[in-house]
Amino acid sequence: QVQLVESGGGLVQAGGSLRLSCVASGRTFSRYYMGWFRQAPGKEREFVSAISSAGSTYYADSVKGRFTISRDNAKDTNYLQMNSLKPEDTAVYYCGALTGSYADTRLRSPYEYDYWGQGTQVTVSS
Repeated sequence: QVQLVESGGGLVQAGGSLRLSCVASGRTFSRYYMGWFRQAPGKEREFVSAISSAGSTYYADSVKGRFTISRDNAKDTNYLQMNSLKPEDTAVYYCGALTGSYADTRLRSPYEYDYWGQGTQVTVSS
């Protein structure tokens, strides 16, 4: 089992920044792909970003150039730095952990993730 705990959400004005953190406990963190998804009211959970165990990064087009994902395996933590935030970034942000074969081909689908955190609310005011 892997437990994931997100933090760092909050209320920010458009153009501002937030950094989300996801701390993992349980099995070996470094072996997992880590992903961030978000879900706005009435919408499906959508891919935001992911990072492989080796540090390769992946982004949704809507956040490319504004968000940066990183990980610190020594701290069992991954981060999502969010800059130039827009009102349409408002959502609950979830951290997920993914393992198994061909993870790089599966990381954009929330159904492929093995573990999830409880989510953290991000609200961007205009």
